[in-house]
Amino acid sequence: MEIRKANAQDLQTILDIYAHARRFMAEHGNPTQWGSDRPPRSQTEDDIRRGRLYVCEAEGRIACVFYFAQEEDPTYRVIEDGAWLADGPYGVVHRIASAPGTRGAATYCLNWAFARCGNLRIDTHADNAPMQGLLRKLGFARCGRIYIADGSPREAFQKAR
Repeated sequence: MEIRKANAQDLQTILDIYAHARRFMAEHGNPTQWGSDRPPRSQTEDDIRRGRLYVCEAEGRIACVFYFAQEEDPTYRVIEDGAWLADGPYGVVHRIASAPGTRGAATYCLNWAFARCGNLRIDTHADNAPMQGLLRKLGFARCGRIYIADGSPREAFQKAR
């Protein structure tokens, strides 16, 4: 597997992967995290323009897409029902999704992101059991609850050296 920054030519494939992820989440008890229209095309285009959207390629095709940046996320400033494991600079992963039939790509991407910063934060919906299971398997700890920009709660996870 190989990770690179996404580009404009990848847009339709990325949108298709996000559509698949929305269906997968709905079929697995998590219909509201991304609903029927998240992440929106405009946000995906902006993530690409800003150089923060990455794709993981396997066997010549995009297997996974994710946002990664080493930045302070404003929604992580306040955490309830717990505390972050470590302060200081950290990386964030958002909007991670795998293509249909893909195995191991999300693990590869999260490990790749952690290797770049050593302090990684991510959040997910309380109903997203598959993602929470993956995060725990990879050594992330649930740290508490945060609220995203629209006020919706999310379970906050972190892995730190």
